[in-house]
Amino acid sequence: MIVLILIYVLIVLIFALILFAIAQIKVAGMKVKDFWGFIEANQILDKLYRFAKKYERLTPQEQLIFLSEAEKVFTAFDKVPNMLWEEEYQKYMDVLDKYKNIKVVRWSQN
Repeated sequence: MIVLILIYVLIVLIFALILFAIAQIKVAGMKVKDFWGFIEANQILDKLYRFAKKYERLTPQEQLIFLSEAEKVFTAFDKVPNMLWEEEYQKYMDVLDKYKNIKVVRWSQN
């Protein structure tokens, strides 16, 4: 009986924490969907950052993939307040620089 009550209390506590997190996201002026997109974009940013540092030259197909993934990251980061991604600022700027360089190279080839 005590175990059943403990499980019930834990379930209620978990739901309360989830509702509190959603309320905090709403208070910050964001949508939950935008925040979730930011979390996913943050993971993509890490991959793009490692990729940008590892490879100096990219094939045209790799360039297109990099550009499309970077645009997704930029869009997601634009939807959340800057204070959420202050720690990722340097990675963001490095990926942005690589993005700009690829755009210039592709533009000059056309």
